Amino acid sequence: MKRIGILGGTFNPIHNGHLAIAEKAKEQFALDRVWFMPSGVPYMKNLHEVLPVSVRCELTALAIRDIPYFELSDMEAVAEGNTYTCRTLQKLKSLHPDTDFYFILGADSLCAIEKWFHPELIFQNCTILAAVRKEQMSAGQEPETSKQLLLKKQLEEQARYLREKYCAAIQLMEMDGVDISSTQIRTLLCKGQSIHGLVPERVEACMLENHLYQS
Repeated sequence: MKRIGILGGTFNPIHNGHLAIAEKAKEQFALDRVWFMPSGVPYMKNLHEVLPVSVRCELTALAIRDIPYFELSDMEAVAEGNTYTCRTLQKLKSLHPDTDFYFILGADSLCAIEKWFHPELIFQNCTILAAVRKEQMSAGQEPETSKQLLLKKQLEEQARYLREKYCAAIQLMEMDGVDISSTQIRTLLCKGQSIHGLVPERVEACMLENHLYQS
């Protein structure tokens, strides 16, 4: 069986944090490839703040262009109507019966996934890889603070709960903290401030050249 990771999202815009989580999943779970899948009509987002999907796909393609095991998928971008993860995974399984799919998401999404459209169908068609941020420790600080231990325990309990309720396959993926968000990048661009180091250089150049998010 092939092992394909799927990193979905609005990618509004894509940033280095997305690349880091995909790289970690590929390495830790021996994935053959990771498909980056920008959502077409993200029903849980305010569409007034979202760039056209063609632009988001272009930025995503620029970000992963030189990484051979990363690939852009426009499956959700070209789909009509609202984008639902469960429907995407059902279609992928029917099209690729020789493939095991691994859906990559953040810890906050794992806690909210029961609010998604038909979560039981998501669990039936993939393994969930949930990224848990490992905080960077400063000199003299204990390896894990009580706050970190509490968060980790909550995530482990959430994963256990979902496994028992849905027979879900869930793996927690601990990785170094990457303190980047798409909201942060949009805010910086709107203020005319630098985003250098937050996104791949090609993405930065494209956004600045086309004045994206600057109005």
